[in-house]
Amino acid sequence: MKRILIVTGQSGSGKSSALQVLEDLGYYCIDNLPLALLPEIVAKLDSENNLEQLALGVDVRSTRADLQEFDHVFEQMQSHGSVDIIYLTTQDQELISRFSASRRPHPLSSRFKSLIQCIQEEKTLLLPIQLRSTVHIDTTDKSVHDLKHTLLSKLGQSDNLILILQSFGYKHGIPLDADYVFDVRHLPNPHWDLELRKYSGLDLPVQQFLLQSEQTNEMFEDIYHFLDKWLPAFAEGHRHYMTVSIGCTGGQHRSVYIVDRLKKALEAKWSIQVLHREMKHWS
Repeated sequence: MKRILIVTGQSGSGKSSALQVLEDLGYYCIDNLPLALLPEIVAKLDSENNLEQLALGVDVRSTRADLQEFDHVFEQMQSHGSVDIIYLTTQDQELISRFSASRRPHPLSSRFKSLIQCIQEEKTLLLPIQLRSTVHIDTTDKSVHDLKHTLLSKLGQSDNLILILQSFGYKHGIPLDADYVFDVRHLPNPHWDLELRKYSGLDLPVQQFLLQSEQTNEMFEDIYHFLDKWLPAFAEGHRHYMTVSIGCTGGQHRSVYIVDRLKKALEAKWSIQVLHREMKHWS
């Protein structure tokens, strides 16, 4: 067996959706297995089936003792292939909204009176797995379509580094899956120009406005030279992906502009995926 993925994370964060995406990508998927049985099942599948890609869903319904012994389980599985852990997380308020909309009980609801207690306890129980995770995805603002793009990028089957450039708005929260975050809120804000407010950083009027700012150009050059210098080092370390997030206040103008400009400057050297988080736009 060449590649084994363990898919886990907070209940309601999209684990089932992630497994469906992986199944579409050709992975043999099994969900809701007790953690203690993983090594035995992987060994059996490895000896009896010609599987190259296996994805295993694990959640908090495993016993506390099994979760605490995860390091031992992980080491056993490594003898059967390359093991990566995909950990899905979502901000608490979004999880509360999702459970309210679905009207489904949390897996720990029989032990705790409130949903927020369930969420906090689940984080604690899953911590041994989270600390081992190699792919961390924040699904707070992601649709199933966005999740598929993220998985495709972060699990790129080639050895080439994929650079994910993401714009976001600080008022909506910092992306939890970012490797680097750059704050551009100090740059001139097109929002305060009534003629520019209706546009985004992808539109020419906003681009011309920001291009005239010396401060904006200096900030872009600093970020560009940092990435241009250090991305090769990450690629040599066999990283499959790097997520760089650029944030302004609302995620519509300055961050979008910087991300778009970085893409144009770097796309000749790197495979790039762009996500404008507040605009729900992938390219």
